[in-house]
Amino acid sequence: MRTNLLESTRIVASQEQVSCNLGVEAAILNLKNGIYYRLNPIGARVWDLIQSPRSFVEIRDILIDEYDVDPARLESDIRDLLNRLADNQLVEISG
Repeated sequence: MRTNLLESTRIVASQEQVSCNLGVEAAILNLKNGIYYRLNPIGARVWDLIQSPRSFVEIRDILIDEYDVDPARLESDIRDLLNRLADNQLVEISG
């Protein structure tokens, strides 16, 4: 299910998971279904940012400052990642 992520949309990691850093990557265990997920370094950075609620635009702007990447490509990739996390009940999205 695709969520329409507006700039003001708030995203936070779900309480129904546990996660840990694996160097530059991250591992997440969904406590509802027992499935582990692995995030690459940029995905792990997004995961780190959403440990407290943030708006989509906050996440995007932080990553634009940190990485040398085309802003349109970055925004598309963030939307895709957040939608995949939402599909797997790893994040809560509001607004």
